Amino acid sequence: MKSKSFERDLSPEKTEAILDGAMQEFLENGYAAARIDKIAVAAGVSKATIYRRFPDKESLFTALMQQLACKKELFNSTQLQFAQGDVASFLKSFATMMLNRVAEDPQTLTFLRIVIGESGRFPELARAFVQNIEKPMLESLTQYLASQPELELPDAEVAARAFMGTMVHFVMLRDILHSGDLVPMECDRLLDNLVKLIIRPV
Repeated sequence: MKSKSFERDLSPEKTEAILDGAMQEFLENGYAAARIDKIAVAAGVSKATIYRRFPDKESLFTALMQQLACKKELFNSTQLQFAQGDVASFLKSFATMMLNRVAEDPQTLTFLRIVIGESGRFPELARAFVQNIEKPMLESLTQYLASQPELELPDAEVAARAFMGTMVHFVMLRDILHSGDLVPMECDRLLDNLVKLIIRPV
């Protein structure tokens, strides 16, 4: 039977405090230089408490990715599961929402830069990002497109990858690499014509 102190250490409030402290530490120092003891100070808990909930730094980083996907809805795959109405209008509004959420959240952008920047030394972080964020999104978008027989898509998965890949590339140039002015493209122009490439005119 767990002790009361152990149960308190694993309370949702303390878990949230640990994740907040971890996010602060990762954003300030990157993954490699982040220290559990500094996360403990920021969270107001002991190192032992953190290790009871998260066995290592990688599990903490992965939990932050899951939080990013769910709490901030960076890629809201649930919306695809309940999408109704005109496909073209939905895809454009869906993509616009995603691009705006990324652009308007400096914390998310910094976190994405850490994942990309550390992927060479820590490939497991990049794989965790794909597993928790990219893969569910691609699968949901593929299922959504496949459920629209009127589109007559030869390959729904390829269409989903083309759609997501275009958005990721747009974010990379505009927000991650700070180069939107070098290769300018209006978001509406991009999405209007991207949708036209996927949806054949009737």
